[in-house]
Amino acid sequence: MAGPEPQHTNVEGVDAGVGLTALLVAAARALETHRPDSLAQDAYAEHFVRAAPACADWPVRVQQVPDGDGNPLWGRFARYFGLRTRVLDDFLLRSVRTGARQVVLLGAGLDTRVFRLDWPSDCVVFEIDRAGVLAFKHRVLTDLPATPKAKRVPVPVDLRADWVTALTTAGFDPAAPSVWLAEGLLFYLPSPAETYLIDAVDRLTAEGSALAFEAKLEKDLLKYRDSAIYTATREQIGIDLLRLFDKGPRPDSAGGLRTKGWSTSVRTPFDFTHQHGRGPLPEPNDALEGNRWVFAHKPRP
Repeated sequence: MAGPEPQHTNVEGVDAGVGLTALLVAAARALETHRPDSLAQDAYAEHFVRAAPACADWPVRVQQVPDGDGNPLWGRFARYFGLRTRVLDDFLLRSVRTGARQVVLLGAGLDTRVFRLDWPSDCVVFEIDRAGVLAFKHRVLTDLPATPKAKRVPVPVDLRADWVTALTTAGFDPAAPSVWLAEGLLFYLPSPAETYLIDAVDRLTAEGSALAFEAKLEKDLLKYRDSAIYTATREQIGIDLLRLFDKGPRPDSAGGLRTKGWSTSVRTPFDFTHQHGRGPLPEPNDALEGNRWVFAHKPRP
């Protein structure tokens, strides 16, 4: 595998704001990959981190962190992302085993699931994100090299624009079962944009389809401003997540899907910590307290 990308790599789309959080999650996946008790393997993640000057000094192995897993950012928060990766990997693979052959990654960021998971040969993975993010990912992966394990269809469009038309034009078939993922996305969107997105998924999905997304239940996000995770992320890498999250009231998207006939399961990350024996546990002033992972299925008749 090729060495780190040169510093002049074009990083438009991932060099600031929400785009930079994609690199944070990639660094967490790199850390997870090299843990002896790893829940998810992503050999590509560290190459994204090394290709972007903004994070050239971020760790990609826990041994590079002075206080190791005691570090709130590169320990507990990174373990959260590692657990989330595994749980959502499992969800997607279960969905294709039960018939879905179209996978839609909303706000795909630096997701590498099409390269690292074992998909059925007739599966199609649509990656929706801004053109700059997808271009950066393409440049890094081209130099590795990386071979997709299913048909990969990048869909370069901002989710605030007409992504529905872009997706269907790219070949998505609303009449066939599909599985959708909005990982670490919805709490950056204004409430009307989230509602539009959830409604659009409902309109575009056939019976037998599935959707997973991450939600936050906090009435007051700023209540956790001084939590260890948010503080460490601000102070160590200059990302103020609370400035990036939308501050408006969140819609009840899980409830909205239930009224449309979907079955939904709303879980805490800590449920999966207990299931896998690895991951974050509750602590005082916990920024993860309000996080929920929602799994929804559109029943067959």
